Amino acid sequence: MGLISPQILTLETNVTTPSEKPLMDQKLETLGQMRQQSQQGGGAARIQQQRLRGKLTARERLARLMDPGSFQELDAFVTHRTSDFGLAGRKFLGDAVVTGWGRVDGRQVFAYSQDFTVLGGSLSEVVGQKICKVMDLAGKTGCPLVGINDSGGARIQEGALSLAAYGDIFLRNTLYSGVVPQISVILGPSAGGAVYSPAITDFIFMAQGTGQMYITGPDVVKAVTGAEVSHEDLGGAAAHATRSGVAHFVYASEDDCLAGVRHMLGFLPANNLEDPPLAPASDPDSRADPELRHIVPHAPNRPYDMRHIIRRIVDGGEFLEVHQSFAPNVVVGLARLAGRPVGLVGNQPDHLAGVLDIDASVKAARFVRFCDCFNIPLVTLVDVPGFMPGVDQEYGGIIRHGAKLIYAYAEATVPKVAVITRKAYGGAYIVMSSKHLRADINLAWPSAEIAVMGPEGAVNIIYREEISKAGADADAVRRRLIQEYQEKFTSPYIAASRGFLDDVIDPAETRPRLIQALAMLQDKRDSLPAKKHGNIPL
Repeated sequence: MGLISPQILTLETNVTTPSEKPLMDQKLETLGQMRQQSQQGGGAARIQQQRLRGKLTARERLARLMDPGSFQELDAFVTHRTSDFGLAGRKFLGDAVVTGWGRVDGRQVFAYSQDFTVLGGSLSEVVGQKICKVMDLAGKTGCPLVGINDSGGARIQEGALSLAAYGDIFLRNTLYSGVVPQISVILGPSAGGAVYSPAITDFIFMAQGTGQMYITGPDVVKAVTGAEVSHEDLGGAAAHATRSGVAHFVYASEDDCLAGVRHMLGFLPANNLEDPPLAPASDPDSRADPELRHIVPHAPNRPYDMRHIIRRIVDGGEFLEVHQSFAPNVVVGLARLAGRPVGLVGNQPDHLAGVLDIDASVKAARFVRFCDCFNIPLVTLVDVPGFMPGVDQEYGGIIRHGAKLIYAYAEATVPKVAVITRKAYGGAYIVMSSKHLRADINLAWPSAEIAVMGPEGAVNIIYREEISKAGADADAVRRRLIQEYQEKFTSPYIAASRGFLDDVIDPAETRPRLIQALAMLQDKRDSLPAKKHGNIPL
């Protein structure tokens, strides 16, 4: 009985029952009272404080995540084991996290939800054990794991025990990475060591105004650096969605955030041994779109929105964009073609001309590797003028970060189909799912240009002397040479004659051609050389 609080002891021994009531009925009544107590978290006053902050309780969040009535709780009667610092009299059934499993759209999902009403949601030894238990069950049964974070961090009163609990969680995040999908939802504070578990998971969802992540809070930042910054500016959803790239999705409310998690799970397989779930497709596989013939401007420097192409070729125009506000010069996300989930990667000419810089390379590489982990075919739409030049990019490691995207595409064994819509210049052509990185089907529109660099830059280098000797006719000579260069070197038919492109297609036929290619590749099997693991240029 040493682990049960005095409050619980009183609850159990003060049950008054008629003498004729069977012993089992007495025990069931006690069970019901204890279960009801476990549902109260930190008590009515703390729950009210949670609501005043505009936040749901841990159990309300799980109820919104799971199908109605499907959640099954584990470890509802666990209590912490610490008696120091006044904690002996502050024990709560279930401690500071609710764990268990349920169903999302009928598919089994494991989850935990930290309870801020209990000691600030702090991570204790037993909280860590509860979380590790559901993580292990998710790994054993091959089911997704969703972690809802709302915690003040490690329970200081437990010292090294709470730190050890974090380490146990980090280990499982790592071991189950690429085995089952792991999603983190930040609906409250997540500070210090608490941020590293979400950072290892596949996707991070944040709610505006309440979700915050940082290694050190504003007070520590001020003490160390002298800078004053608010909690929201330092680690809020906007900062992590636009500047750091830590957050993949941001929603205005907790309800919207949890609905977003449900929506994403619908695209994902339960584990790495399954294929992504099929959905009924009302959009005809053979649907052509003549508007695609005119979406790419004739002028090579004019922008257009790659998302317009994506929405015209995928089922029903539905595109779940990932990292929408971070590194917008590349677009990544999930959609369906003929009911099958696919991962889409596209350069975005509407921002920085679609150039690859450090952030875009890392963003795309991470997404490509995720899709490869979970058997999601990759469709790449290419319009890239090259890598971003500049001192900041070079000093920031564009070589190393750009190599991550090369590594990701080369290593991926899922079906890979690419379509070049306009530019594919230099090393960036190779990086964007080229035939040279084991892409399966490479297509191009007639507007495609594949070259070491743009025609104008190439002509200025190759024909420098000829142009300089032309005098007053230099501009006319340059235009003629540029046209000749385009016809001789940048035409897609040059690459097609070498087999680097499998076909040049009518843009209107892009959707049916992608669907046909993916159907042909659905039983694809590819492998990597035997090794422990590669050494990606982190």
